[in-house]
This record gives sequence, structure tokens and C-alpha cells, in this order.
Amino acid sequence: MTLEDLGFNVELENYRNDQGLDSFGIGRVISEHKERYIVKTSDKENEGEIIGNLRFSADNRSDFPAVGDWVAISEYDEDKVLIHSVFPRTTILERQSVGKQGEKQIIAANIDFAFIVQAADRDFNINRIERYLTICNTSNVKPLIILNKIDLVEDTELTKMIANIKDRIKQVPIFTISNETRIGIERLKASIIRGKTYCLLGSSGVGKSTLVNNLLGIQLLKTNSISPSSNKGRHVTTHRELLVLENGGILIDNPGMREVGIVDSTDGLEITFETIIKLSRECKFKDCSHTTEIDCAVKSALESGGIDKSSYENYLKMEREKDHYESTVAERRKKDKDFGKMVKNYIKNKNQNKY
Repeated sequence: MTLEDLGFNVELENYRNDQGLDSFGIGRVISEHKERYIVKTSDKENEGEIIGNLRFSADNRSDFPAVGDWVAISEYDEDKVLIHSVFPRTTILERQSVGKQGEKQIIAANIDFAFIVQAADRDFNINRIERYLTICNTSNVKPLIILNKIDLVEDTELTKMIANIKDRIKQVPIFTISNETRIGIERLKASIIRGKTYCLLGSSGVGKSTLVNNLLGIQLLKTNSISPSSNKGRHVTTHRELLVLENGGILIDNPGMREVGIVDSTDGLEITFETIIKLSRECKFKDCSHTTEIDCAVKSALESGGIDKSSYENYLKMEREKDHYESTVAERRKKDKDFGKMVKNYIKNKNQNKY
């Protein structure tokens, strides 16, 4: 296997030379779990550890390596490497950190395409698809929708699902598959481009791990069934990892996500809800919230059936989340700035009192 098989390209090589990193080895982070890394090179997989300078110079958690990152490395023991530098990311898929307001969590880095996986027999939710779309559109990652477990629903029901998706979501490819009967798997395989990186997004229980096994052609990942007590998927994948498919595509498997918090995603929302955004330009007030104002073009379209009510409500909800996230970040920055001033003044006064 070569670095090119893992997605290495001319731009990355040029950066390596420009930054004087040509004396280091190159690898791609294929697995990360609680700051434990596996870095794949052209000939083997290594345990990776961040050097102290990289750790202490990081402003936040996003400066640490993530699955999909390219890193400059040096060997220090058998099958062990030190990570000296993280190469610039072309794309970053992010969501709000669970339980940590105003913080981001990187889902994966340097992604070209994202498979948004939903199960047709349970938990089918277009609102959730729109959330994943917003994350993808924010990061300039091309989304593809996969409806799995189609063998468990009637053809008429499946046709209705597809029509509902197309009514709200335009120009996003839809693949219908069954991991059990393998319907649609070959068509999905044929769509994967050699050298491009894909990731799987979806809740637990939608069949992501089984899909990975089918795409690989071997039973590599552990799979599990739906919990009969909660009718929710059990977490099988507990951390992210990168795999190279037989046809040359590169796939990142992610843990199931029940919470998909929106971060600073203005551009993503504008792409996902393009119809609403275009209508908003016709509103009487530039800062129209599309809720109570008069002469609101969005509300008029809603009342006349020009836009879907569920999509409209989903848009407002994600706008509120985005605004809350941005205000939380601004508040944290102000607190950090005030704290910095306090420390600076304390040191200044302490030095003055010496004399």
C-alpha cells in the first residue's frame, strides 16, 4: 500500500516541503480513542503519541489529531511513533460536544463524501437528515443519503419515503439498500471513487457496521441487533477508524450519534434550507425571524403550502441552536479575556509592590 492509496496528494507533499517537514515520516490517523492514536503509513500501523510541544501549544481540543488527519511522525520504538505536526485540513466535520456548551467535537477530518445512513424500518426522520446535511454543507463535504433495511418495509412505504425526502431535499443522491439481502450494495460500491475519503453518519442501529463489512467484503467490524426493550440501536462502534476498501475508496466508520448539535453553521443552513433563505430576502424586515413579523415572505409561503411545515420548524430550531452556540462562544471568550486582564493586573501590582 502507498500513501496515495490513503489519499496523499501533491498539495500535501508541497506543504510538507514548504514547512521543512521532509525529514519526518508521513502517516494518516486511522483510529483515535481518548487521545490514543493509530497512525497508518505505507507499510504498517503504529501507535501514535503527541509530542509535548504540540500538546501545550494547542489552543483547544480541535488542534489535536483527529481521524482522517495527515501527520508528520518519527519512530521512537517498534510500531510506535511521535506525532510532531498535523497537516492543514481540507474539510472538518464537526458537531457540538455533548454536555460541553460552546465546544466543538470533530467527527472526522479531510472527508470528501458523507454517507448519511437511515433505517427505513425504524427511526426514519427527515429532520435528522437535514441536520446531517447542514453539518456536511458547513464543511463543504458532499452528502449522499442511504436508506438501509429496505427489505423490512413494503415497496409502497419505501416509495413514499423517497418521495418525502426528494420533496424537502433537492439534488442529493439517494441509495436504497439492504445489508441482509445485499440489494443495492453493488450500486453503492460502484459510486465510490478511488482515493476519495468517505464517512458514515447515522444513529446507532441503522446498520453502519454491517454496511462497512459488506463494502469491505469481510466481517471485520462487530455488529449488533436493536435493543428489544428500547427499540434503539446498541453502540457497536465505540471510536472512529479509517479503512481502505478493495476498490480504492477510503472509509471512516463513526460511532452512532443520537445528538447532532449544530455549531457556527450559517453557510450550512443557507445551503440546506436554500428555499427558505431565498424567500427571506423578500421579507419586509432584514432581521426578520420568520415567526411573528408582518409581511414575512417565509410565513406567507408556509401558509400557502410553498414550503414544508416540518422543514420550516426544523430550520427555526437549528437557527436557535446556532445562535445559542455563537452566544456561548462569545461569552466564554469574554470571560477568558477578563480573566487574562485580571491576571495581568495582579502580576503588575505585585511587581509594583516589590518596590
